[in-house]
Amino acid sequence: MSRSRILAVVLYGHFTAAAAALGLPAFYGRVLADLGEVRPGLVGLFFVIPTLGAALANPFWGRIADRIGKRPALARAHLGLAASFFAASLADSVAGFALALALQGLFGGSFAASNAYLATLWSGHSLSRILTVMQGSARLALFAGPALVGWGLGLAEPLRLYRGLALLPLIAAWLVLRLPADRAVGSNEPAGTQPRLPPILAPWAIYALHYAFVFATVLGFPLFVGFAESRLPGLPAALLGLLYGLPHGVYLLAAAPLARGLTGRESGGWLAAALALTAVGLAGQAWAGSLAALVAWRVLLGLGMSACYVLVHGLIARVTEAGNAGRRFGGLEACTKWGAVSAGLGAAALGQYASPVHCFYLGAALLLLPALLLIGNARQLRRPPRMTPTPIPPWSDR
Repeated sequence: MSRSRILAVVLYGHFTAAAAALGLPAFYGRVLADLGEVRPGLVGLFFVIPTLGAALANPFWGRIADRIGKRPALARAHLGLAASFFAASLADSVAGFALALALQGLFGGSFAASNAYLATLWSGHSLSRILTVMQGSARLALFAGPALVGWGLGLAEPLRLYRGLALLPLIAAWLVLRLPADRAVGSNEPAGTQPRLPPILAPWAIYALHYAFVFATVLGFPLFVGFAESRLPGLPAALLGLLYGLPHGVYLLAAAPLARGLTGRESGGWLAAALALTAVGLAGQAWAGSLAALVAWRVLLGLGMSACYVLVHGLIARVTEAGNAGRRFGGLEACTKWGAVSAGLGAAALGQYASPVHCFYLGAALLLLPALLLIGNARQLRRPPRMTPTPIPPWSDR
């Protein structure tokens, strides 16, 4: 089977899983109302349940993938998601629905499993570009998922819709089991024959950096709509939604050209510049006094986020091999989930005692700190000439 067909199957499985899992939370309020729960504050808690479960479970499933193989691990992730969707369709109480969401987080994990499988087929710069494509699938799911689920709700009630959506990961699991086992690829160049790129940061440092990036950028999202309404009264709901998702849309447009320009440039200077650009985009929203200014700052934020994702993909590709891909991507995805959970809780706390502007400023400050550390170590982290040993920073574990 060609690599392009393999990538198409993995992308189908990931996009359908992500679109369902990310689109359904927008309608949790309707699900809870159908179950007799009318307290609006409870909706935010239900947003956290599957994310927290994924944060706890992803490292474990990553280690299991390295033991049993990446293809069966990816099929397991799709089957786990299908089972949790079916369990949600059977819920007849708020507690039953909460349990189904917990199962979704604990037994899903298709994004990390997809990346781990792909890492057995690609390596180096090629893997970095593939990870950028996969991140594009996630951004597209964030963009399109709520609309697709909303269309589905015109055909069925929320809990009944869960049962229909369970078919999507079931189909994905069936397709995955028809893929070649990890390294059996119909290609003239077997996996792993590309030159191993020297690492720039230790895995734990990449995880810490990624956690800080996710926390800082997600922190401003929960309160953004309220901020935009107060700063620019009278904006229609559709425009508010467009502004909310604009950074994700920028990624879809900018990721490919940025990947062409930044792949292989995972040095301290480039990464510090991307973090600083993201910080400026975050803080700049607090200064916006017009719709045009707010759009410009959101676009700048999206460009900075896109550059950071591309560079982090390059960093993780440098420390990933076929044998450790499960642990690497399980750990990275756990950092994503923990960052999102802590940012949601942080936004809730700041929303009680401060304004959304403080979320923007705090996120910017948290990004400038690692940017300054990277600039201070820029000479040590500078990318070495191709195929020459690289000096490993003193915090490396390799």
